[in-house]
Amino acid sequence: MTAPLGTTSPVPVQSAATPAARAIHAVKIYGAGDTRVTALDDVSVDFEARRLTAIMGPSGSGKSTLLHCLAGLDRLTSGSVLIGDTDLSTLNDRQLTHLRRDRIGFVFQSFNLVPTLTARENIELPVALAGRRADPAWFEAIVTQLGLGDRLRHRPSELSGGQQQRVAAARAMISRPELIFADEPTGNLDSKSATDLLDNARASVEGLGQTIVMVTHDPRAASYADRVLFLADGRVVDELQRPAMDSILDALKRLGD
Repeated sequence: MTAPLGTTSPVPVQSAATPAARAIHAVKIYGAGDTRVTALDDVSVDFEARRLTAIMGPSGSGKSTLLHCLAGLDRLTSGSVLIGDTDLSTLNDRQLTHLRRDRIGFVFQSFNLVPTLTARENIELPVALAGRRADPAWFEAIVTQLGLGDRLRHRPSELSGGQQQRVAAARAMISRPELIFADEPTGNLDSKSATDLLDNARASVEGLGQTIVMVTHDPRAASYADRVLFLADGRVVDELQRPAMDSILDALKRLGD
């Protein structure tokens, strides 16, 4: 497993006793009439700080909808989402944009790198858009942990899938966010690249006090988590603490995934 980042200062996180994120009676409905779909059906759940939480469930269970609402990428129909003590429903679009920029990091299955920028420029993009410069020591620590030191001048087309995903992970970490949301981050990776990314996720949680919430369909990826939540039909129906892969597979079988 990749070692933590030595003596580098940890990210500023909430107290372990304070949830990093919360969903309270969260309801999300798409469409109306015959096309009405209840993607989230009265979901209330806390996400503890300094932990890696995986969200699993069958297709259409609401797991990606929950992630997107927690991250402020989509708004609930009713209920609340809190990041720390901040209720997202009280924020206007500009305030929500600033919160996502300054307090949240994102890692997506499709990488979402800017093809015309180098790896370095992609990593530094969130702080550049905020009109700031990346902390040199923090940048070097992230790049070293993720093994990207010799790839910083390369553009995405010159990188492997695993390298692109590591660039995306570095971009998510560069602003020292309170939370990182990851949507199927290993979905496009080979086994070794997926293992490297998951090892780095654990190192970020254990060595940096990072909080990560990850949607995944992969039981092996979920086995890296401190906690696994299982959704079905828009509701949380089960959870496991520090589970082995066998117990995850058993839980998925019960859900019919």
